[in-house]
Amino acid sequence: MTERSEQPEQTRRLGQPAAAGQPAEPAAPGEPAASAAPGELAASGRPHHFTLHILSDSLGQTAETFARVLASRFPALEFSIERSSLIGDPAELELIARPHCFKPNYLFVYTFARQDLLDKMEQLSGEGCQAVDLLGHAVRYIHKLSGERPTGKVGAIHSTGETYFQRIDAMEYTIDHDDGRHPEGLLDADIVLIGVSRSGKSPLSTFLAYQGWKVANLPLAFGSHPPDELFEVDPRRIYGLMTTPEVLLQIRESRSVELGMHLGNYTSRESIERELADARDLMRRLGCIVINTANRAIEEVAQDILRYVLILDPKPDL
Repeated sequence: MTERSEQPEQTRRLGQPAAAGQPAEPAAPGEPAASAAPGELAASGRPHHFTLHILSDSLGQTAETFARVLASRFPALEFSIERSSLIGDPAELELIARPHCFKPNYLFVYTFARQDLLDKMEQLSGEGCQAVDLLGHAVRYIHKLSGERPTGKVGAIHSTGETYFQRIDAMEYTIDHDDGRHPEGLLDADIVLIGVSRSGKSPLSTFLAYQGWKVANLPLAFGSHPPDELFEVDPRRIYGLMTTPEVLLQIRESRSVELGMHLGNYTSRESIERELADARDLMRRLGCIVINTANRAIEEVAQDILRYVLILDPKPDL
C-alpha cells in the first residue's frame, strides 16, 4: 500500500533560508554549519528537493515521524514524504523501490520486522538504492548485549493486548471525569488535577490518559467548595496546577475574543489574583503537589507529574 503523506501539496517548505545579503547564524558547538540557501544550492548543482520514501511491513508511522524530524533539520531544503506501508513480500518491495535506484535526491527510510524484506532491502541498497535502516543498528546492538533474538512480528507495537485496552479504559474514564463531572469516581483515578479555569487541566488530562492513566480534573472557582470526595483522595495522587496572573490573564483575554464576549471578572486582573490565591490555599490544605504550568508545554508538565506518579504506581508496560 503506497500513499503520500497527508499534505495539501506534494512539496512542503519546512522553513525559510536566511534573507539575501544576511549571514547565516553560526552553528552551535557540535552542530554542522548552516546549510546553503536554495540559490546557492542550485548554483552548486546540488539537489534542492528531496523525496523521503517510507517503507514498512506495518503502518510506517515510526519511520514517517523520523522523516519529518529529519526534514525539519534542513529548513533550506524542500522535501516530499511518501509512504508505502503493509508491504507483503520481497517482490512487492522490489517493484516499489527499484525504479528509484541511482536517484541522488531519493532516500528510502525503512522499518521492517520480517527478515526476507530486510534482506531484499540490503540487496537493493547494494544495487543503487539509497536507504536508511531505521531500527537495524539498534536491534543488532541489543541482540549483541542481551543474546536475545528480535521478534519478527509485524506491527507488534500496535497489537491490541492488555496495554491497548488499558489505554482505552483510561481515555473513557478521563472523558467521563472531565471538568468536575462524576466526583463520586475520584477514588478510582490514578491522577487528579485541580486548578482554576484555563490552567491547562483538560488538555493535560487527555495527554496523560493517552498514556494509560485514569485522570480526573476539577475546576476551582473562587468562593465555591470542592466536592467532599476530593478530601478522601490520597494527596499524593492530587496535582495542583498553578500559573501566573499575567499568563492566565493573557489566555483568558484570548478566549474572550474568540467567544466575542466580555466576560467581566473572568478577565479581571484583580479577580484572577484572588482566584489563584484561593486555589493555592486549597492546595496547601490538601497537601498535594503543586505544578507550575506557566508558559510550559503539555509534555513538559506531564513529565513533571509522572516523575511522582511512577514512584507511587509504576506501570512499565505503558
